[in-house]
Amino acid sequence: MRKMKQLSRFNITALAPGLAFLYVPIVVLVIYSFNASRLVTVWGGWSLRWYVELFNDAAMLSAAAMSLRVAAVSATAATILGTLAAVALTRGENFRGRTLFSGMLYAPLVMPEVITGLSLLLLFVAVNAERGFWTVTIAHTTLTMCFVAVVVQSRLGSLDRSLEEAAMDLGCDPLRAFLKVTLPLILPSVMAGWMLAFTLSMDDLVIASFTTGPGSTTLPIRIYSEVRLGVKPEINAICTLIIGSITLVIIAASLVSKLSSRQGESAAPL
Repeated sequence: MRKMKQLSRFNITALAPGLAFLYVPIVVLVIYSFNASRLVTVWGGWSLRWYVELFNDAAMLSAAAMSLRVAAVSATAATILGTLAAVALTRGENFRGRTLFSGMLYAPLVMPEVITGLSLLLLFVAVNAERGFWTVTIAHTTLTMCFVAVVVQSRLGSLDRSLEEAAMDLGCDPLRAFLKVTLPLILPSVMAGWMLAFTLSMDDLVIASFTTGPGSTTLPIRIYSEVRLGVKPEINAICTLIIGSITLVIIAASLVSKLSSRQGESAAPL
Protein backbone atom coordinates (compact mmCIF):
# COMPACT_ATOMS: atom_id res chain seq x y z
CA MET A 1 0.00 0.00 0.00
CA ARG A 2 1.39 3.35 -1.01
CA LYS A 3 1.90 5.78 1.84
CA MET A 4 0.10 9.10 1.76
CA LYS A 5 2.42 12.02 1.19
CA GLN A 6 2.82 14.43 4.08
CA LEU A 7 2.13 18.12 3.55
CA SER A 8 5.47 19.85 3.22
CA ARG A 9 6.26 23.20 4.77
CA PHE A 10 6.23 24.74 1.30
CA ASN A 11 2.74 23.39 0.56
CA ILE A 12 1.42 24.67 3.87
CA THR A 13 2.99 28.08 3.24
CA ALA A 14 1.43 28.21 -0.22
CA LEU A 15 -1.98 26.97 0.97
CA ALA A 16 -2.38 29.18 4.05
CA PRO A 17 -2.67 32.57 2.27
CA GLY A 18 -5.32 31.20 -0.10
CA LEU A 19 -7.41 29.77 2.73
CA ALA A 20 -6.97 32.97 4.74
CA PHE A 21 -8.09 35.07 1.77
CA LEU A 22 -11.24 32.94 1.46
CA TYR A 23 -12.24 32.45 5.07
CA VAL A 24 -10.93 35.38 7.13
CA PRO A 25 -13.58 37.78 5.74
CA ILE A 26 -16.29 35.23 6.56
CA VAL A 27 -14.97 34.83 10.12
CA VAL A 28 -14.88 38.62 10.55
CA LEU A 29 -18.46 38.89 9.30
CA VAL A 30 -19.64 36.23 11.74
CA ILE A 31 -17.85 37.90 14.67
CA TYR A 32 -19.22 41.34 13.84
CA SER A 33 -22.75 39.93 13.67
CA PHE A 34 -22.48 39.75 17.48
CA ASN A 35 -21.25 43.35 17.74
CA ALA A 36 -23.24 45.54 20.11
CA SER A 37 -22.31 48.74 18.28
CA ARG A 38 -24.49 50.19 15.53
CA LEU A 39 -21.33 51.00 13.56
CA VAL A 40 -20.26 47.84 11.75
CA THR A 41 -16.57 48.85 11.81
CA VAL A 42 -16.43 49.67 15.54
CA TRP A 43 -16.41 46.86 18.09
CA GLY A 44 -18.77 47.54 21.00
CA GLY A 45 -18.80 44.22 22.81
CA TRP A 46 -20.70 40.96 22.41
CA SER A 47 -24.45 41.13 21.92
CA LEU A 48 -27.38 39.39 20.21
CA ARG A 49 -29.01 42.75 19.59
CA TRP A 50 -28.91 42.57 15.80
CA TYR A 51 -30.35 39.06 15.68
CA VAL A 52 -33.33 40.38 17.64
CA GLU A 53 -33.58 43.31 15.22
CA LEU A 54 -33.34 40.90 12.31
CA PHE A 55 -36.29 38.82 13.48
CA ASN A 56 -38.32 42.02 13.59
CA ASP A 57 -37.36 42.87 10.00
CA ALA A 58 -40.17 41.23 8.03
CA ALA A 59 -38.85 42.34 4.64
CA MET A 60 -35.42 40.77 5.18
CA LEU A 61 -36.88 37.51 6.51
CA SER A 62 -39.30 37.32 3.58
CA ALA A 63 -36.43 37.78 1.11
CA ALA A 64 -34.38 35.07 2.87
CA ALA A 65 -37.32 32.65 2.79
CA MET A 66 -37.85 33.39 -0.91
CA SER A 67 -34.17 32.69 -1.68
CA LEU A 68 -34.23 29.42 0.25
CA ARG A 69 -37.36 28.22 -1.55
CA VAL A 70 -36.02 29.19 -4.96
CA ALA A 71 -32.64 27.58 -4.23
CA ALA A 72 -34.17 24.31 -2.98
CA VAL A 73 -36.59 23.90 -5.90
CA SER A 74 -34.18 25.03 -8.63
CA ALA A 75 -31.31 22.93 -7.25
CA THR A 76 -33.51 19.82 -7.18
CA ALA A 77 -34.78 20.40 -10.72
CA ALA A 78 -31.27 21.21 -11.98
CA THR A 79 -29.89 18.05 -10.35
CA ILE A 80 -32.48 15.81 -12.01
CA LEU A 81 -32.10 17.41 -15.44
CA GLY A 82 -28.31 17.72 -15.19
CA THR A 83 -27.91 14.08 -14.14
CA LEU A 84 -30.07 12.89 -17.04
CA ALA A 85 -28.08 15.07 -19.44
CA ALA A 86 -24.80 13.69 -18.09
CA VAL A 87 -26.05 10.12 -18.53
CA ALA A 88 -27.12 10.90 -22.11
CA LEU A 89 -23.72 12.39 -22.96
CA THR A 90 -21.77 9.57 -21.29
CA ARG A 91 -23.81 6.57 -22.41
CA GLY A 92 -24.88 7.87 -25.82
CA GLU A 93 -21.44 8.58 -27.20
CA ASN A 94 -22.34 8.59 -30.90
CA PHE A 95 -25.94 9.82 -31.16
CA ARG A 96 -26.72 12.41 -33.81
CA GLY A 97 -26.51 15.98 -32.57
CA ARG A 98 -24.34 15.13 -29.55
CA THR A 99 -21.91 17.97 -30.22
CA LEU A 100 -24.74 20.50 -30.59
CA PHE A 101 -26.48 19.18 -27.47
CA SER A 102 -23.32 19.35 -25.35
CA GLY A 103 -22.54 22.83 -26.66
CA MET A 104 -26.01 24.10 -25.77
CA LEU A 105 -25.81 22.43 -22.36
CA TYR A 106 -22.48 23.99 -21.45
CA ALA A 107 -23.17 27.43 -22.96
CA PRO A 108 -24.34 28.98 -19.62
CA LEU A 109 -20.91 28.16 -18.16
CA VAL A 110 -19.28 30.81 -20.35
CA MET A 111 -22.25 33.04 -21.11
CA PRO A 112 -22.26 36.39 -19.25
CA GLU A 113 -25.08 36.35 -16.71
CA VAL A 114 -26.43 39.68 -17.95
CA ILE A 115 -27.05 38.13 -21.38
CA THR A 116 -28.70 35.06 -19.86
CA GLY A 117 -30.88 37.23 -17.63
CA LEU A 118 -31.91 39.54 -20.45
CA SER A 119 -32.72 36.66 -22.81
CA LEU A 120 -34.87 34.96 -20.15
CA LEU A 121 -36.63 38.25 -19.44
CA LEU A 122 -37.48 38.63 -23.13
CA LEU A 123 -38.73 35.03 -23.18
CA PHE A 124 -41.01 35.53 -20.19
CA VAL A 125 -42.34 38.77 -21.65
CA ALA A 126 -42.98 37.06 -25.02
CA VAL A 127 -45.01 34.26 -23.42
CA ASN A 128 -46.75 36.77 -21.12
CA ALA A 129 -45.55 34.97 -17.98
CA GLU A 130 -46.08 36.75 -14.69
CA ARG A 131 -42.68 37.30 -13.13
CA GLY A 132 -42.26 35.96 -9.64
CA PHE A 133 -41.21 32.80 -7.82
CA TRP A 134 -41.49 30.44 -10.79
CA THR A 135 -39.72 32.65 -13.30
CA VAL A 136 -36.75 33.05 -10.94
CA THR A 137 -36.76 29.31 -10.26
CA ILE A 138 -36.78 28.46 -13.99
CA ALA A 139 -33.97 30.95 -14.59
CA HIS A 140 -31.83 29.48 -11.80
CA THR A 141 -32.51 25.95 -13.03
CA THR A 142 -31.31 26.97 -16.49
CA LEU A 143 -28.17 28.49 -15.00
CA THR A 144 -27.19 25.70 -12.62
CA MET A 145 -28.14 22.61 -14.64
CA CYS A 146 -24.92 22.77 -16.66
CA PHE A 147 -22.80 22.80 -13.48
CA VAL A 148 -24.53 19.64 -12.26
CA ALA A 149 -24.02 17.97 -15.64
CA VAL A 150 -20.28 18.68 -15.56
CA VAL A 151 -19.87 17.27 -12.05
CA VAL A 152 -21.92 14.13 -12.69
CA GLN A 153 -20.42 13.50 -16.13
CA SER A 154 -16.89 13.50 -14.71
CA ARG A 155 -17.91 10.75 -12.26
CA LEU A 156 -19.75 8.70 -14.89
CA GLY A 157 -16.73 8.84 -17.17
CA SER A 158 -14.56 7.07 -14.58
CA LEU A 159 -17.21 4.52 -13.54
CA ASP A 160 -16.73 0.88 -14.46
CA ARG A 161 -19.54 0.23 -16.93
CA SER A 162 -19.21 -3.53 -16.53
CA LEU A 163 -21.13 -3.24 -13.24
CA GLU A 164 -24.23 -2.12 -15.13
CA GLU A 165 -23.72 -4.82 -17.73
CA ALA A 166 -23.42 -7.47 -15.02
CA ALA A 167 -26.69 -6.29 -13.46
CA MET A 168 -28.46 -6.49 -16.84
CA ASP A 169 -27.01 -9.96 -17.43
CA LEU A 170 -28.59 -10.99 -14.14
CA GLY A 171 -32.04 -9.83 -15.30
CA CYS A 172 -32.23 -6.08 -14.65
CA ASP A 173 -33.56 -3.80 -17.34
CA PRO A 174 -31.44 -0.68 -18.10
CA LEU A 175 -33.53 1.60 -15.84
CA ARG A 176 -33.39 -0.77 -12.87
CA ALA A 177 -29.66 -1.34 -13.38
CA PHE A 178 -29.14 2.42 -13.30
CA LEU A 179 -31.24 2.89 -10.16
CA LYS A 180 -29.81 -0.09 -8.29
CA VAL A 181 -26.15 0.03 -9.33
CA THR A 182 -25.09 3.23 -11.06
CA LEU A 183 -27.04 5.81 -9.06
CA PRO A 184 -25.70 4.72 -5.63
CA LEU A 185 -22.16 4.86 -7.01
CA ILE A 186 -22.53 8.34 -8.48
CA LEU A 187 -24.68 9.70 -5.64
CA PRO A 188 -21.78 11.64 -4.03
CA SER A 189 -21.29 13.56 -7.28
CA VAL A 190 -25.06 14.06 -7.60
CA MET A 191 -25.17 15.48 -4.08
CA ALA A 192 -22.14 17.66 -4.85
CA GLY A 193 -23.96 18.97 -7.92
CA TRP A 194 -27.06 19.71 -5.84
CA MET A 195 -25.04 21.63 -3.26
CA LEU A 196 -23.26 23.59 -5.99
CA ALA A 197 -26.59 24.44 -7.65
CA PHE A 198 -28.09 25.45 -4.28
CA THR A 199 -25.17 27.75 -3.51
CA LEU A 200 -25.16 29.34 -6.97
CA SER A 201 -28.89 30.02 -6.69
CA MET A 202 -28.51 31.59 -3.25
CA ASP A 203 -25.68 33.77 -4.56
CA ASP A 204 -27.26 34.95 -7.82
CA LEU A 205 -28.08 38.62 -8.16
CA VAL A 206 -27.91 39.48 -11.87
CA ILE A 207 -30.29 36.88 -13.33
CA ALA A 208 -32.72 37.20 -10.42
CA SER A 209 -32.89 40.98 -10.89
CA PHE A 210 -34.05 40.43 -14.50
CA THR A 211 -36.61 37.71 -13.81
CA THR A 212 -38.08 38.65 -10.43
CA GLY A 213 -41.30 40.56 -9.91
CA PRO A 214 -43.22 42.39 -7.18
CA GLY A 215 -43.40 40.42 -3.95
CA SER A 216 -40.66 37.94 -4.93
CA THR A 217 -37.48 39.78 -3.95
CA THR A 218 -34.60 37.42 -3.22
CA LEU A 219 -32.06 37.93 -0.44
CA PRO A 220 -29.14 39.11 -2.66
CA ILE A 221 -31.39 41.75 -4.25
CA ARG A 222 -32.59 42.89 -0.83
CA ILE A 223 -29.06 43.08 0.57
CA TYR A 224 -27.80 44.94 -2.50
CA SER A 225 -30.59 47.50 -2.27
CA GLU A 226 -29.78 48.17 1.39
CA VAL A 227 -25.97 48.12 1.09
CA ARG A 228 -26.11 51.01 -1.36
CA LEU A 229 -27.34 53.16 1.55
CA GLY A 230 -24.83 51.71 4.04
CA VAL A 231 -24.18 48.36 5.66
CA LYS A 232 -26.68 47.62 8.42
CA PRO A 233 -25.67 45.31 11.30
CA GLU A 234 -28.70 43.13 10.54
CA ILE A 235 -27.07 42.18 7.24
CA ASN A 236 -24.18 40.58 9.14
CA ALA A 237 -26.70 38.63 11.21
CA ILE A 238 -28.70 37.30 8.22
CA CYS A 239 -25.49 36.38 6.39
CA THR A 240 -24.28 34.45 9.45
CA LEU A 241 -27.54 32.52 9.61
CA ILE A 242 -27.32 31.70 5.89
CA ILE A 243 -23.72 30.49 6.33
CA GLY A 244 -24.82 28.27 9.21
CA SER A 245 -27.76 26.89 7.23
CA ILE A 246 -25.63 26.08 4.20
CA THR A 247 -23.03 24.44 6.44
CA LEU A 248 -25.69 22.17 7.95
CA VAL A 249 -27.00 21.31 4.48
CA ILE A 250 -23.49 20.43 3.30
CA ILE A 251 -22.84 18.24 6.35
CA ALA A 252 -26.17 16.42 5.95
CA ALA A 253 -25.65 15.92 2.22
CA SER A 254 -22.11 14.64 2.78
CA LEU A 255 -23.32 12.09 5.33
CA VAL A 256 -26.07 10.89 3.00
CA SER A 257 -23.72 10.60 0.03
CA LYS A 258 -21.12 8.68 2.06
CA LEU A 259 -23.73 6.25 3.36
CA SER A 260 -25.17 5.70 -0.11
CA SER A 261 -21.70 5.29 -1.62
CA ARG A 262 -20.81 2.59 0.91
CA GLN A 263 -24.06 0.77 0.25
CA GLY A 264 -23.44 0.95 -3.50
CA GLU A 265 -19.89 -0.34 -3.16
CA SER A 266 -20.97 -3.24 -0.96
CA ALA A 267 -23.74 -4.18 -3.38
CA ALA A 268 -21.70 -3.77 -6.59
CA PRO A 269 -19.75 -7.08 -6.39
CA LEU A 270 -23.03 -8.95 -6.02
